[in-house]
Amino acid sequence: MEKRDDKPTRADPIISILGSDLGPWQLIVCLWIFLSKFPTGWVQISMVFLQSPIKSVCVAPDNNTDVCSADCKEVGYDRCTFQENIITEWNLICDRQWLSSLAQSFVMIGIMLGNIVFGLFADKWGRRPMFVSACVMQLVFGCLVSAAPWFWLFVLLRFLDGFATGATMSTGFTIIMEIVGKSKREIMAILYQIPFNLGHATLPVFAYFFRHWRWYHLAFSSFSALYILFYWTVPESPRWLFTTGRTERAVKILETACKRNKVATDNIRSELEQASQINAASPASKKGNIIDLFRHPYLCQKTLAMAFNWLVVCLVYYGVSQHISHLGGDIFMNVTIGAALGVPGTLLCIPMTKYLGRRITLFLSNSLSGIALMVLAFAPSLSSTMTVTMATVGLYGASVTFPNVYLYGGELFPTVVRNSGVGLCSFVGRVGSIVAPFISALSTRGLWIPPAVFGGFSLAAAASVLLLPETRGFPLPETIEDGETFGKKKREEQL
Repeated sequence: MEKRDDKPTRADPIISILGSDLGPWQLIVCLWIFLSKFPTGWVQISMVFLQSPIKSVCVAPDNNTDVCSADCKEVGYDRCTFQENIITEWNLICDRQWLSSLAQSFVMIGIMLGNIVFGLFADKWGRRPMFVSACVMQLVFGCLVSAAPWFWLFVLLRFLDGFATGATMSTGFTIIMEIVGKSKREIMAILYQIPFNLGHATLPVFAYFFRHWRWYHLAFSSFSALYILFYWTVPESPRWLFTTGRTERAVKILETACKRNKVATDNIRSELEQASQINAASPASKKGNIIDLFRHPYLCQKTLAMAFNWLVVCLVYYGVSQHISHLGGDIFMNVTIGAALGVPGTLLCIPMTKYLGRRITLFLSNSLSGIALMVLAFAPSLSSTMTVTMATVGLYGASVTFPNVYLYGGELFPTVVRNSGVGLCSFVGRVGSIVAPFISALSTRGLWIPPAVFGGFSLAAAASVLLLPETRGFPLPETIEDGETFGKKKREEQL
């Protein structure tokens, strides 16, 4: 796709008024909202300790009886590491073992629905009220989970906790992207993943000091009380106010922002009114829909390949995170090391995508995960240290892939269907995270099975990258026709 010089880009009125793509006001708001991403790691990965493997033995009539036998009247658990988790609380063993995986899947379903539902609400009623409401819901439902007396109430409350978490993710990210200029959106989108990694890495601290699952869950859930401050400190998106005709409120917020950015505030109202007139006079651009992604062969190929990569990275990241708890050694140290490496993995994505490109970076990170996990699955006589190392390397590869698919997907789809394309990929990715607990649970049938599945999918994802074009340094496709031809000419030349 050749660069188009005949289409001048219209100035962004909001960024033009703010005077910078990332001024002090935008940076403060972004860093403050970044704090809301910590619970996304806690809520999604907390099942590593909530349902950590625990030895069980039949104590009545005697310890020689199989715990899964109908003759076993009472089960005892090894409580050396954890005083109580959901497995011991509700006897989730034998024919009830699948229920623990189901509980985690419901969390992921909640996150998926929260993303979608609150995304629609935020378009209608504003980003800020939906973001603050989601944070309050997260606090309330997270704390209620800790008091759930019955398993199915626990599942319901965890679903609602996940729903609220998904809502904070979509609304918070939208505010950030709408106040940051084009040149800084790429790096801010990647850095937005760092608090998630840090949330994951700090979970072992909560689990170490709170060995009863109720206190453990309450400890990290109560942290959301801090987010009540968002009601007074997080502004509404001035872009949303402007596009929905709420000019007066937009002017007030932009005046505050400009003062912080040390930019003149005299012409804010006139600039917004002028931009509004230009938008009204401009011909409406042709809209697209999700069906358009599948009507054209090459665009369909790219859509399926990108969606598959989203499916795999969610499957591998959440699945391996949980599988690490089944490996030998200290569970707290294993999870800490695996999660902590997610931070440099996310940061490494920045220079890799900049200098190597999105395509090569995605291929390398998927390959790294795939090779490490296949070694874990099939290499004979690995030591306990090497077993954890291979799982950690597999998780590290996924941590590089995660921010890249957000960036790559946003650049791959044409403007008229970009939200639909990324939304579809996110939906497919959540399917991977929903399935991941059940695959991880297969470790009871054979410790090699989960890494073999995760590794195989990672290698398949690496191969699918060959179906995608590079997007670094190219203008974004705008129309459906652009989306069909983008990368096609270069690919034909290579063939």
